[in-house]
Amino acid sequence: MLTWEDGFEGREVSLVFDAAMADSEVYLNGHRIIAHKDGYTPFEARLTPHLKRGENLLTVKIDGSENPEIPPFGGQIDYLCFAGIYRDVWLKVASPVSIANVKIETPDALADTKSVTARVFLANPEGRAFAGTISAQISRRGGGDVATASVNVSANEAFLTFENLTGIELWDIDNPVLYALSLKLETEHGEDVLTHRFGFRTAQFTPDGFLFNGRPLKLRGLNRHQSWPHTGYAMGRRAQEKDADILKYELACNIVRTSHYPQSKWFIERCDEIGLLCFEEIPGWQHIGGTEWQKESVENVRCMIERDWNHPSIIIWGVRINESQDNHDFYAETNRLARELDATRQTGGVRFITNSELLEDVYTMNDFILGQEEMPGNNRGRVVLRDRVETTGITRPIPYMITEYNGHMYPTKRFDQEQRQAEHVTRHLLILDAVAGDSNISGSTGWCMFDYNTHKDFGAGDRICYHGVLDMYRIPKLAAYAYASQGDPKDGVVLQPVTFWARGERNVGGVLPLIILTNCDYIEVKFGEWPAKRVYPDRENYPHLPHPPVVLDLRSVTPEEFGTWGRVWREGTFTGYVDGKPVKSLTLPADPVPTTLEVTPDDTALRAGEKDAVRVVIRVLDQCGNLLPFFEEPVSLALEGPGRIIGPADHTLKGGATGFWIEAGDEHGTLTLTIKSRRFATSTTTFTIN
Repeated sequence: MLTWEDGFEGREVSLVFDAAMADSEVYLNGHRIIAHKDGYTPFEARLTPHLKRGENLLTVKIDGSENPEIPPFGGQIDYLCFAGIYRDVWLKVASPVSIANVKIETPDALADTKSVTARVFLANPEGRAFAGTISAQISRRGGGDVATASVNVSANEAFLTFENLTGIELWDIDNPVLYALSLKLETEHGEDVLTHRFGFRTAQFTPDGFLFNGRPLKLRGLNRHQSWPHTGYAMGRRAQEKDADILKYELACNIVRTSHYPQSKWFIERCDEIGLLCFEEIPGWQHIGGTEWQKESVENVRCMIERDWNHPSIIIWGVRINESQDNHDFYAETNRLARELDATRQTGGVRFITNSELLEDVYTMNDFILGQEEMPGNNRGRVVLRDRVETTGITRPIPYMITEYNGHMYPTKRFDQEQRQAEHVTRHLLILDAVAGDSNISGSTGWCMFDYNTHKDFGAGDRICYHGVLDMYRIPKLAAYAYASQGDPKDGVVLQPVTFWARGERNVGGVLPLIILTNCDYIEVKFGEWPAKRVYPDRENYPHLPHPPVVLDLRSVTPEEFGTWGRVWREGTFTGYVDGKPVKSLTLPADPVPTTLEVTPDDTALRAGEKDAVRVVIRVLDQCGNLLPFFEEPVSLALEGPGRIIGPADHTLKGGATGFWIEAGDEHGTLTLTIKSRRFATSTTTFTIN
């Protein structure tokens, strides 16, 4: 029920759904208000005509079945589309004539003196005559006015220009400076306000690579689904923001692809805040439906762009159904509409077929070459990516980007055998190196960030696609450090041997060849009583990576130095050096034993009434502080206070770790998390809800 409030009098009242999956209808007091056939973009249900004093019956009907008339449905999909209202819903109360949206552009972002244009769209559902003014103000993040402007308005669109702007900072990946445009509409029908953030930057895909703010930038990132264990799509702001933070700060990515649909505004806004570039695309996976389906898909283009056109993090619109066949008329229309709505960004269309018709600005290609031409058995060898001209059938120079690789070609669990994990790591490294060494390729986004639930027709026997470099709880696999190690050591030193440090984990015994993922200049390695050896990054096999791995093999050590089969196994110590100074050291014990139950929440302060949820990771560590990958005993969880544990109360650790989320309730207070284990003393963690 929706109860009438005095503030509704003379105002426009509506419900704004950030998204619902998938076929939605909204009724008020028995009257159907709106139907929306898209599970990923927002829609607004105008309540005003049927709203009455007292109690109002609000009914939301959502059909989550795979309706073949709604993208992405109609064929097979290798991910789950979880039904229901899974994003926020807002009650909106506005003036009868209000500000619906604004398109902000910075046409000369690289000039010394800059300008801003703003195209303002008004909502006037009753078609009222009006006259008034729009006043606008640009301000810096943290305060401080940049410019003001105003314009008289008597129609449903208005245009504002700000010129001769000086002292403006660019939005960049290392310095994502945001500005805010605040609008105020005043008419005889009342006032309305709207604020959008934006940034000054340029982004251009060229045949010679990607240019960001006029300089070359090699794109390096991963694809991301918006799913979580136990809740599907339904996770709030904090969890969305955390994924962006993981990509940027833990995996050292500079771009993410929102596969295969527009994702939460909280995720995109966080990309804006931290300087993570974004490739956003319309819903779909391989299948193109009939006429009505295609009309809905074209509307998906409109909804995606009109929602997100002010986000500086978004650098390209994906206007082709992922991995679909050519369809000239359909894709001519998606591209036409995208360019009409937003001429400031290029279009891309992800395919995996060769010689595909290029209607977009950028030829974006899924290159799974490592699944089709198997690597040598010793995990070594140079990768030659598909030839661009042979792949595209286009001889003229064109912008080109690789949008997926690996993934389903070599699914790997976090708790798989060491030898499989080592090859998983190598496959990611080899593609990263090959892309880094080809100036004609703008960059790449690997498949994918983390494991995800799927249909019975895909994935492993438990219906999970183990395609990620993280598991479903965002706990890193060893391949995650292939990305993390490409970051600058000043932002975090990476020193990760790709081993469980047990002689019998590999088919031939021992740990050689041993990959150490690191961004150090060199490392020193000590095995047992043998003298320490200095070993440098392997630029012979990875000549193009910013930070090649250190590889211990017969080029750098002898088998005797690393304990051949039948000899006593020793501990190993690894020390990384930057600028000649030791910056990180770790020891892998010869006889690891479970010593510590580590409980690490992402935060201990939660917000009441927002479905606010924080992740908690449990790890079992050995006597040297390393994850103990062979520990797979159960732990029991209990929570006291106004909140809940998302998922089961009993977990079996896999590969020495597990994760879960704690969700705050509507009341302020304290939560006490208790974790019991047969092996360790009981652990308690306290959370506050404000």
